[in-house]
Amino acid sequence: MSFQDIFKKSFLEGWSGTEIGITAAISTIAITFLLAVYVFFLYQFMTRKTFYSKSFNLSLVGVSVITAAIILTVQSSVVVSLGMVGALSIVRFRTAIKDPMDLMFLFWSISIGIICGAGLAEIAMILSLGLTIGLFVLAHLPIAKAPMILVVNASNAEIETDVMSTVSRYARYSNVKSRNLTSTTVDLTVEVRTDHGKELVKDVMNLPGVCSAALLSHDGEVTF
Repeated sequence: MSFQDIFKKSFLEGWSGTEIGITAAISTIAITFLLAVYVFFLYQFMTRKTFYSKSFNLSLVGVSVITAAIILTVQSSVVVSLGMVGALSIVRFRTAIKDPMDLMFLFWSISIGIICGAGLAEIAMILSLGLTIGLFVLAHLPIAKAPMILVVNASNAEIETDVMSTVSRYARYSNVKSRNLTSTTVDLTVEVRTDHGKELVKDVMNLPGVCSAALLSHDGEVTF
């Protein structure tokens, strides 16, 4: 046997794939699917107060299972894996991720598929459990509270001083976001942080010249 034959044999043996039985493949896909369904319900629960996309949530399950199947294929045949890398390199994903939480869940689903496909389902379970606990703990930490928006409509254009004086008695933080003035009316939008919203609105409504007052809460960005 020549040196060239020995080199070819050692090269092929070194890059030979791992045979994966049908039972192992089915069990891996099944475990991946169960973990993906767990992520599905968790995503639905955590986004119940914001914009929820059912199609995106369904795609999380599909991404996990597909990724696991790809990892299984890569382990079974190096030749197929090289071809798959070439095929996937031409795919362009142009869907914009609007919420950072969506990006985290997407990466979580991909990670589950990779870890389970590599035969380390225990790590995927520990990851899912630990990440769930961490998300709920961090979400309920009283780091900051989103401010509320006070909208005041008055027939007296000079009412802003009285409104802000009333706001200062109830709010720890206040900031005029916009004022819309005419010759006879004024519309004020004030960002406030208060625990006495009901009393604040009542006192503002009792000011002379105030036609309406509304206090709106939101779950948007937090002002520190």
